Amino acid sequence: MTTESFAKLGLSETTLKVLEKKGFEMPTPIQVKTITTMFEKDNDIIGQAQTGTGKTAAFALPILELIEEKPKIVKVLVLTPTRELAIQVAEEINSLKGHKKLSIVPIYGGQSITLQLRSLKKGVDIVVGTPGRILDHLRRRTLRLEKISYLVVDEADEMLNMGFIEDVRDIIQHTNQQKRTLLFSATMPAEIIRIAKKYMGEYEILKVTQGQLTVAQTEQIYFEVSAASDKFEALCRIIDIEEEFYALVFCRTKIDVDTIARRLCERGYDADALHGDISQSMREKILHKFKKKFINILVATDVAARGIDVHDLTHVINFALPQDPESYVHRIGRTGRAGKEGNAITFITPDEYRKLQFIKRTTKTDIRKGKLPGIKDIIKTKKNRIKSDIQAAAQSSIPNEYFDMSRELLETNEPEQILAAMLHYSFQGELDEKNYSEIEHSVVDKKGKTRLFVGHGKIDGLSRKKLINLLKEKCNINTKIIKDIQILDKFSFITLPFNEAETVLSFFKKGKRKGLFIKKAKKRDKDNTHLKTK
Repeated sequence: MTTESFAKLGLSETTLKVLEKKGFEMPTPIQVKTITTMFEKDNDIIGQAQTGTGKTAAFALPILELIEEKPKIVKVLVLTPTRELAIQVAEEINSLKGHKKLSIVPIYGGQSITLQLRSLKKGVDIVVGTPGRILDHLRRRTLRLEKISYLVVDEADEMLNMGFIEDVRDIIQHTNQQKRTLLFSATMPAEIIRIAKKYMGEYEILKVTQGQLTVAQTEQIYFEVSAASDKFEALCRIIDIEEEFYALVFCRTKIDVDTIARRLCERGYDADALHGDISQSMREKILHKFKKKFINILVATDVAARGIDVHDLTHVINFALPQDPESYVHRIGRTGRAGKEGNAITFITPDEYRKLQFIKRTTKTDIRKGKLPGIKDIIKTKKNRIKSDIQAAAQSSIPNEYFDMSRELLETNEPEQILAAMLHYSFQGELDEKNYSEIEHSVVDKKGKTRLFVGHGKIDGLSRKKLINLLKEKCNINTKIIKDIQILDKFSFITLPFNEAETVLSFFKKGKRKGLFIKKAKKRDKDNTHLKTK
């Protein structure tokens, strides 16, 4: 491991120690360009790089070095399109700040407003939030942005696709002109450039081209189970069927991490847990055991797993789907390193299928469906492994006292009976089918229907005929299968079969249709059909 290249970027010794502890080895291209520009120039920045290229560290590292610890006012605002990304970015910045006494908080919808008000009242240095909740606090006057030094707009094209650009414009109006703005986007639609020209000062575009986001050496497989409760049984089957298993198992919450690690230990596996509530000294002990392979399974959260520098993992297990494609890339990038093949396995339930498809589309990778091994398959594998181990042991040097015991036993017993008794004595319970529970395999409903939300309505000139023709022309959708078309004043709805809906979502996700966005309709969208202008 080396942080020499990071040192060349002008980062302080303190920051370099943080990076070394986190296991950062070499800066990515977007990190090199952004950090260098931040330190050497005063201009605004537009960074164009795909998901999974380390954008958070690219802007967080120089900002953390440049801002002062006092006074306790909001110095940095980071806007993200989703609450999951807001949490992830806030956690990442927290992990990079080292011993600096800076307060970083995520602000997003769905979280207790009282909790947020309490945090803001105490004094915050960096706020990471979603546009809607940030605007809410601005209107309440519980958040002030007149003195911020940096504004970061992350995933700007996602903001556009999700209809948040107007909110972003409103937020910018509450900031001062002296701030420095950093805008990051995987693609660069014309609308993003217009915003840059209007609201940013002199800016420089830092463009990084990136091919496939995932690791070529990694075999990616997903298994469907009918319920979340079956995932643990599926995990045990994967562990037992593999000849070598040295893996990171990712869970979403600290409670899940503790629960899965405990259940694995109860089943006789060598496992341990790692999450944010574990002290640094204990973390180091656990990592030492894992690296020395005293334990071969480490169950962890995304944040806790950062900085784990292990190069010969055989598997990465997504016990729970990650919050976003970037997290997926970070997770599976830990296997298949150093020219070795690795395996990335993901367990999903039927209601998680769409999220998996989104990850596949965004990362442009093939995650193939696998079939879980049956109980009889596992028992057969175990039997073959035991026979192989015994045959290997028979070829090694055996102390004389064991030959003496063997001859004594054979004087009064048949050889087959003695050998069977020894196998049962040594491996009792190992070959018992009752140790495994049946798993009810799920069937994802790909023949169902999907309700889609269209971000245009009558006032935009959209009509039933125009919408049908658009889907036919751009997505090759058979007009006969488009159902329940509802054209309202400001937005619209349509219903399509599952597969065709995925085609439409994929097309409009890529920004191929200027100014129009289509997404899966959520309950709040359907509940707002009464919001028509008269």
